[in-house]
Amino acid sequence: MARIVVTGASGFLGHHVLEAFGKVGGHEILPLSRREYDLTREDAVGSMFADLRPDYVVHLAGLSGGIQSNRIRPADYFHENILLLTHMFHHAARNGVRRLLVPMGGCSYPATAPSPIREEEMWNGYPQGESAGYSVAKKMSLVLSEVYRKQDGLESVVVIPGNLYGEHDNYSLADSHVIPAMIRKIHAAKTRGERKLAFWGTGAPRRDFVYVGDVAALIPYFLFDYRGDGPVNLSSGTSISIRDLAGKIASIFGYGGEIEWDASYPDGQMVKIFSVERLRNLGKSCPTPIDEGLRKTVAWYEENYPGGIRL
Repeated sequence: MARIVVTGASGFLGHHVLEAFGKVGGHEILPLSRREYDLTREDAVGSMFADLRPDYVVHLAGLSGGIQSNRIRPADYFHENILLLTHMFHHAARNGVRRLLVPMGGCSYPATAPSPIREEEMWNGYPQGESAGYSVAKKMSLVLSEVYRKQDGLESVVVIPGNLYGEHDNYSLADSHVIPAMIRKIHAAKTRGERKLAFWGTGAPRRDFVYVGDVAALIPYFLFDYRGDGPVNLSSGTSISIRDLAGKIASIFGYGGEIEWDASYPDGQMVKIFSVERLRNLGKSCPTPIDEGLRKTVAWYEENYPGGIRL
């Protein structure tokens, strides 16, 4: 029976990864949160490996948030994430871990990468400036994977999820992403009987969203069975405009008010879709349609926040 440490297990993706391993069975899963070990401290990382002696590690722990939070705290996002990655790779190599799996965000791709974005584009430019502190730090997982494999023989896998959404997401307006922010605002507008609701930008940008349960279900395969070279995009490979996304969420809630778009705020990159050719060549996919995934997500929000969250 393999011992598998899952860091960041209490986080958004972590909840779903634990469920995925539960369905696979046959392994001892050791979920970690910051309460047990502060993995930004090297001594704590060393203690974790000495105490738990994992065979495999799924390293999900990280500081993440929306664009506004990244703009305000870019150094924090870089500092914490680079520490987490550096300590984890170093001690995984020193402790004979059989394989380390690390996800990194699609925001690490160059801002100018053409869509659909192929994995080969990763080093062809600088990420979008608003989240560059976070994005560049996470991008270093590719370098760490390469150098520790060359020097110490550490087997590691880097996967690149698209724009995740689903149950257990973060609904804080200060650092949430677009789908949870929309869910919270539309639910609040309906609850208050407001007939107008405003979102930033024009609503024209198109994005590739992927249901978190689909990504989590792929983690055991990439941890145990994947033997390819280089990272793999884990996404739907489909696109939807931000305007249409808002309309779908409003429809699920039964919100009939007017949604306005404030074009004084920037749209950012107009099209960002991820190539899933490499994933499909492995016989894998993220199949949940956006309508089904949104219904699951809204149902979870209504069950867990029946009165909404105070804005």
